[in-house]
Amino acid sequence: MRRKTPALGILAFFAVAFSLGAYFAFAAVQGDYGLFRRAEIQADSAALQAELERLRAQVARMENLTQRLSDDFLDLDLLDEQARDVLGLLRSDEIVIR
Repeated sequence: MRRKTPALGILAFFAVAFSLGAYFAFAAVQGDYGLFRRAEIQADSAALQAELERLRAQVARMENLTQRLSDDFLDLDLLDEQARDVLGLLRSDEIVIR
């Protein structure tokens, strides 16, 4: 006599196999190392690269200003600008309008 209904063991095997497949598919998309996390990391990387370039430009600007105010190279226009800006100095022939 043959059974017409599938054995309970076969159903359990396919249920476990389907569950494991679903879990690993979910982990591949949503997990710590999944596709969404990878896209998030790439976006963060691009933002950090832009920030790094902005900071490098700022450092280069500050190095230029520092070099221009050094003892070896003195830019009188920059010195005058800094004295006016930081110390609030004026020349004797200037008139201040507030």
